[in-house]
Amino acid sequence: MKFVDEAFIDIAAGDGGNGCVSFRHEKYKEFGGPNGGDGGRGGHVYAVADVSLNTLVDYRFSRRHEAKRGEHGMGSDMFGAAGGDITLKMPVGTIISDAETGDVLHELLAPGETIVLAKGGDGGFGNMRFKSSINRAPRQKTPGWPGEKKSLKLELKVLADVGLLGMPNAGKSTLIAAVSNARPKIADYPFTTLHPNLGVVRVGPEQSFVVADVPGLIEGAAEGAGLGHQFLRHLQRTRLLLHLVDLAPFDENVDPVAQAKAIVQELKKYDQALYEKPRWLVLNKIDMIPAEEREARVKDFIKRMRYKGPVFRISALTREGCEELVKSVYQHVRARQESEQPPVEVDPRFAGEGGGQ
Repeated sequence: MKFVDEAFIDIAAGDGGNGCVSFRHEKYKEFGGPNGGDGGRGGHVYAVADVSLNTLVDYRFSRRHEAKRGEHGMGSDMFGAAGGDITLKMPVGTIISDAETGDVLHELLAPGETIVLAKGGDGGFGNMRFKSSINRAPRQKTPGWPGEKKSLKLELKVLADVGLLGMPNAGKSTLIAAVSNARPKIADYPFTTLHPNLGVVRVGPEQSFVVADVPGLIEGAAEGAGLGHQFLRHLQRTRLLLHLVDLAPFDENVDPVAQAKAIVQELKKYDQALYEKPRWLVLNKIDMIPAEEREARVKDFIKRMRYKGPVFRISALTREGCEELVKSVYQHVRARQESEQPPVEVDPRFAGEGGGQ
């Protein structure tokens, strides 16, 4: 399935049905009075967050979505039926904004979350609504109200706790395959990953976090070079970034420090908030460095990088160091989750109960 994280759609709620002008006609009943019913309400357009979806590809080829209009009112006090609603299923993490103004209207952040995108028009009044003691034979009616019409932009930002970033062939796909249930394509050439991959990392019973792997970045990505810039948005909701560095590149002329600094600069150019997120350094492919040279190579890298945060030395291929990395990441994510939870409000009448026991 093609990964699509942006789409434009036009939606239209149903118009309300018109009211009816009608009079009661029964044998032996003169001046039976008005009995024209109201029109039915137009159908609404809903959006629901579906956890089984991970792309907006359905809306790339199906742009127009219309709900049914309400039925017109009829005689004999019969009201028109309401128009049928339609529900658009979207991936969790979809941002819905006005295509013309760019204003964000909704964000679908929880599985099953349902919102109204466009409200159907109310039905018009029939003439029975206008009868009174001085107007016994009203011929007034009102038309149905039009339903809302909108042009929307859909943008998907995947919901992950941890994001992997790095140059192409840094080993991101190998790492996510080693520690999670994701099975991305892995090959010995750059740009193997063409779209984001999500994986659930299980640390223990009821202990897990979600990690996202995006296509590799290259210098100039913020200006549109390569593939990774298209998917940097998916890292904006993460709580932690893992910066993978190939410590043993095949090309001896490639400097891992220069590559790592280029990635940091691309983050800063793209989004300052993304640049300021917690970012840990993960030095990968240490299995390809002789054991007696590893410590010196790592110290030299950290010194030239001028990096002072957490550093992990791993081999995604042999899984050396991966267990320690996973446990540390989980502890960080868990701490961030607890700090983001709103404080529990306590009724002041019971605030002193149970204390000091």
